[in-house]
Amino acid sequence: MRTLSLRLIAAVLAVAVLSLPAMAGRKLHVSSGQTVYVPIYSHIYQGPKGKPYNLSGLLSIRNVDYDHSITVTSVKYYDDNGTLVKDHFSEPVVIEPMGTREVYVSERDLSGGSGANFTVKWQAEKNTAVPVIQAVMIGTASGQGISFVCEGVAIEED
Repeated sequence: MRTLSLRLIAAVLAVAVLSLPAMAGRKLHVSSGQTVYVPIYSHIYQGPKGKPYNLSGLLSIRNVDYDHSITVTSVKYYDDNGTLVKDHFSEPVVIEPMGTREVYVSERDLSGGSGANFTVKWQAEKNTAVPVIQAVMIGTASGQGISFVCEGVAIEED
């Protein structure tokens, strides 16, 4: 009986220890501001000849904090050479709690190229939940479609 109890305790401890990394990944990340890099693709190459397949792109900035607004101070779009193509927000934009702002890049806009990217600068008055910043690319041609998402990566804490 005692051996069974010890085995049960050992099993429970093993499960608890092995689940620690998974639980650590669920920790809420907070910040008072960041610069976030987001890859976005105006086109990708496909087929044996590497033909460009044009894509539309949607940059989505989602404030996931229930209580606090964030202010987006800059959204800049760069081409695959790192040259600034467009500064999308001429003035700071406030995103209310659980709100979203988007920037759309048309399928016909080829100015960014396959290596295009955005940088998004945001700030808050105090530590808030880090916003979810993603780019969604979609393309359709000849009855076929492709879509995928790229996650933003913080490159600087403000």
